[in-house]
Amino acid sequence: MPVSKAPYKRKYEHTHARGSETVIECSFCGRRLPRYKAFVITKGFSINDPTLKKQIDPRYVHTFQRKYYVCPSCARFRGIAQPGKSVRKKHLER
Repeated sequence: MPVSKAPYKRKYEHTHARGSETVIECSFCGRRLPRYKAFVITKGFSINDPTLKKQIDPRYVHTFQRKYYVCPSCARFRGIAQPGKSVRKKHLER
């Protein structure tokens, strides 16, 4: 299930000072990268069946959400983000 829509424009915006950005780990490969470079995926659990929703009291069901940080190479490999049209044209010309 792709999160970002193709073609995406990868714009890396640094925070106030280079080198002092928070470093995070990719959830899939463990690579350490600055937070501004990572793609963020939010996955969670929800009950989609309407009859079950009526039967179960929502106070007793914990629907968790987890945030995943993905490096650009894992995002491309897993289909989360695809390169834009300009990048595809360059590869086709070769």
